[in-house]
Amino acid sequence: MEKLTQIITSILEKVLTALMALIVIDVTWQIFTRFVMRDPSSFTEELAGFLLIWIGLLGASYALYKRAHLGIDILTHNLTGKKRQISEITIYIIVLLFALFVLVIGGTKLVFLTFQLNQISPALGIAMGYVYLVLPLTGILMMYYSVVFIIRARGGINNEVQAHSISSVE
Repeated sequence: MEKLTQIITSILEKVLTALMALIVIDVTWQIFTRFVMRDPSSFTEELAGFLLIWIGLLGASYALYKRAHLGIDILTHNLTGKKRQISEITIYIIVLLFALFVLVIGGTKLVFLTFQLNQISPALGIAMGYVYLVLPLTGILMMYYSVVFIIRARGGINNEVQAHSISSVE
Protein backbone atom coordinates (compact mmCIF):
# COMPACT_ATOMS: atom_id res chain seq x y z
CA MET A 1 0.00 0.00 0.00
CA GLU A 2 2.92 2.35 0.69
CA LYS A 3 4.23 1.87 -2.85
CA LEU A 4 0.80 2.70 -4.32
CA THR A 5 0.58 5.75 -2.06
CA GLN A 6 3.97 6.96 -3.31
CA ILE A 7 2.90 6.49 -6.94
CA ILE A 8 -0.42 8.30 -6.44
CA THR A 9 1.29 11.16 -4.58
CA SER A 10 3.98 11.45 -7.24
CA ILE A 11 1.34 11.68 -9.98
CA LEU A 12 -0.60 14.23 -7.92
CA GLU A 13 2.54 16.34 -7.46
CA LYS A 14 3.22 16.29 -11.20
CA VAL A 15 -0.39 17.22 -12.05
CA LEU A 16 -0.35 20.09 -9.55
CA THR A 17 2.99 21.32 -10.91
CA ALA A 18 1.66 21.23 -14.48
CA LEU A 19 -1.54 23.05 -13.48
CA MET A 20 0.47 25.71 -11.65
CA ALA A 21 2.70 26.19 -14.70
CA LEU A 22 -0.36 26.42 -16.93
CA ILE A 23 -2.05 29.04 -14.74
CA VAL A 24 1.15 31.13 -14.71
CA ILE A 25 1.32 30.98 -18.51
CA ASP A 26 -2.40 31.77 -18.78
CA VAL A 27 -2.27 34.79 -16.49
CA THR A 28 0.94 36.04 -18.12
CA TRP A 29 -0.76 35.83 -21.51
CA GLN A 30 -3.77 37.71 -20.13
CA ILE A 31 -1.52 40.51 -18.84
CA PHE A 32 0.40 40.66 -22.11
CA THR A 33 -2.71 40.84 -24.28
CA ARG A 34 -4.42 43.37 -22.02
CA PHE A 35 -1.60 45.83 -21.42
CA VAL A 36 0.79 45.34 -24.34
CA MET A 37 -1.51 44.43 -27.21
CA ARG A 38 -4.48 46.43 -25.83
CA ASP A 39 -6.78 43.59 -26.92
CA PRO A 40 -7.48 41.29 -23.93
CA SER A 41 -7.76 37.59 -24.58
CA SER A 42 -11.32 36.37 -24.25
CA PHE A 43 -10.69 32.99 -22.62
CA THR A 44 -7.82 33.49 -20.17
CA GLU A 45 -9.87 34.75 -17.23
CA GLU A 46 -12.26 31.82 -17.40
CA LEU A 47 -9.40 29.34 -17.82
CA ALA A 48 -7.58 30.82 -14.81
CA GLY A 49 -10.72 30.38 -12.71
CA PHE A 50 -11.13 26.75 -13.74
CA LEU A 51 -7.44 26.04 -13.13
CA LEU A 52 -7.71 27.66 -9.71
CA ILE A 53 -10.60 25.35 -8.83
CA TRP A 54 -8.56 22.29 -9.84
CA ILE A 55 -5.40 23.50 -8.08
CA GLY A 56 -7.30 24.36 -4.90
CA LEU A 57 -9.16 21.08 -4.63
CA LEU A 58 -6.35 18.77 -5.70
CA GLY A 59 -4.03 20.80 -3.50
CA ALA A 60 -6.34 20.13 -0.55
CA SER A 61 -5.95 16.38 -1.02
CA TYR A 62 -2.16 16.81 -1.33
CA ALA A 63 -2.16 18.93 1.85
CA LEU A 64 -4.10 16.16 3.60
CA TYR A 65 -1.39 13.66 2.66
CA LYS A 66 1.35 16.05 3.81
CA ARG A 67 -0.64 16.75 6.98
CA ALA A 68 -0.48 20.46 6.26
CA HIS A 69 -4.09 21.23 7.18
CA LEU A 70 -4.22 23.48 10.21
CA GLY A 71 -6.77 21.63 12.31
CA ILE A 72 -5.63 18.04 11.90
CA ASP A 73 -2.54 17.95 14.10
CA ILE A 74 -3.60 20.63 16.55
CA LEU A 75 -5.78 18.04 18.32
CA THR A 76 -3.24 15.23 18.34
CA HIS A 77 0.07 17.09 18.76
CA ASN A 78 0.37 16.63 22.54
CA LEU A 79 -1.32 13.23 22.76
CA THR A 80 0.57 9.96 23.04
CA GLY A 81 -0.18 6.28 22.94
CA LYS A 82 -3.73 5.00 22.79
CA LYS A 83 -5.30 8.47 23.10
CA ARG A 84 -3.39 9.68 20.05
CA GLN A 85 -4.27 6.55 18.10
CA ILE A 86 -7.99 6.89 18.86
CA SER A 87 -7.91 10.62 18.10
CA GLU A 88 -6.19 10.13 14.73
CA ILE A 89 -8.51 7.32 13.71
CA THR A 90 -11.55 9.41 14.66
CA ILE A 91 -10.27 12.45 12.75
CA TYR A 92 -9.56 10.47 9.59
CA ILE A 93 -12.91 8.66 9.76
CA ILE A 94 -14.59 12.09 9.84
CA VAL A 95 -12.45 13.26 6.89
CA LEU A 96 -13.29 10.04 5.02
CA LEU A 97 -17.03 10.48 5.61
CA PHE A 98 -16.90 14.14 4.54
CA ALA A 99 -15.01 13.22 1.38
CA LEU A 100 -17.46 10.40 0.63
CA PHE A 101 -20.72 12.28 1.14
CA VAL A 102 -19.81 15.81 0.06
CA LEU A 103 -17.10 15.38 -2.55
CA VAL A 104 -17.69 11.95 -4.07
CA ILE A 105 -21.47 11.54 -3.85
CA GLY A 106 -22.38 15.24 -4.03
CA GLY A 107 -19.70 15.97 -6.62
CA THR A 108 -20.77 13.06 -8.80
CA LYS A 109 -24.39 14.25 -8.70
CA LEU A 110 -23.24 17.74 -9.69
CA VAL A 111 -21.15 16.39 -12.58
CA PHE A 112 -24.06 14.32 -13.92
CA LEU A 113 -26.49 17.21 -13.49
CA THR A 114 -24.28 19.64 -15.41
CA PHE A 115 -23.83 17.11 -18.20
CA GLN A 116 -27.61 16.48 -18.31
CA LEU A 117 -28.35 20.20 -18.45
CA ASN A 118 -25.62 20.61 -21.07
CA GLN A 119 -24.03 23.49 -19.16
CA ILE A 120 -21.31 25.00 -21.33
CA SER A 121 -18.73 27.58 -20.24
CA PRO A 122 -19.20 30.82 -22.17
CA ALA A 123 -15.61 31.62 -23.20
CA LEU A 124 -14.03 28.20 -23.58
CA GLY A 125 -17.13 26.35 -24.76
CA ILE A 126 -16.41 23.24 -22.71
CA ALA A 127 -18.95 21.28 -20.69
CA MET A 128 -18.91 22.41 -17.06
CA GLY A 129 -19.10 18.78 -15.99
CA TYR A 130 -15.41 18.47 -16.89
CA VAL A 131 -14.58 21.35 -14.57
CA TYR A 132 -16.59 19.77 -11.74
CA LEU A 133 -14.97 16.34 -12.20
CA VAL A 134 -12.33 17.51 -9.78
CA LEU A 135 -14.83 17.18 -6.90
CA PRO A 136 -15.24 13.38 -6.96
CA LEU A 137 -11.57 12.98 -7.90
CA THR A 138 -10.50 14.98 -4.86
CA GLY A 139 -12.93 13.03 -2.70
CA ILE A 140 -11.48 9.72 -3.84
CA LEU A 141 -7.95 10.93 -3.13
CA MET A 142 -8.93 12.20 0.32
CA MET A 143 -10.69 8.94 1.10
CA TYR A 144 -7.64 6.96 0.00
CA TYR A 145 -5.24 9.04 2.09
CA SER A 146 -7.60 8.81 5.08
CA VAL A 147 -7.66 5.01 4.80
CA VAL A 148 -3.85 4.99 4.61
CA PHE A 149 -3.61 7.10 7.78
CA ILE A 150 -6.21 4.97 9.59
CA ILE A 151 -4.29 1.79 8.72
CA ARG A 152 -1.05 3.40 9.90
CA ALA A 153 -2.65 4.56 13.15
CA ARG A 154 -4.20 1.13 13.81
CA GLY A 155 -0.86 -0.50 13.21
CA GLY A 156 0.85 1.85 15.63
CA ILE A 157 2.78 3.54 12.84
CA ASN A 158 3.36 7.20 13.57
CA ASN A 159 1.76 9.34 10.87
CA GLU A 160 4.20 12.12 11.77
CA VAL A 161 6.92 10.44 9.69
CA GLN A 162 5.52 11.96 6.52
CA ALA A 163 4.41 15.14 8.25
CA HIS A 164 5.08 18.62 7.03
CA SER A 165 7.87 20.68 8.55
CA ILE A 166 5.65 23.44 9.94
CA SER A 167 3.25 22.50 12.69
CA SER A 168 0.26 24.60 13.67
CA VAL A 169 1.19 24.08 17.31
CA GLU A 170 4.89 24.98 17.10
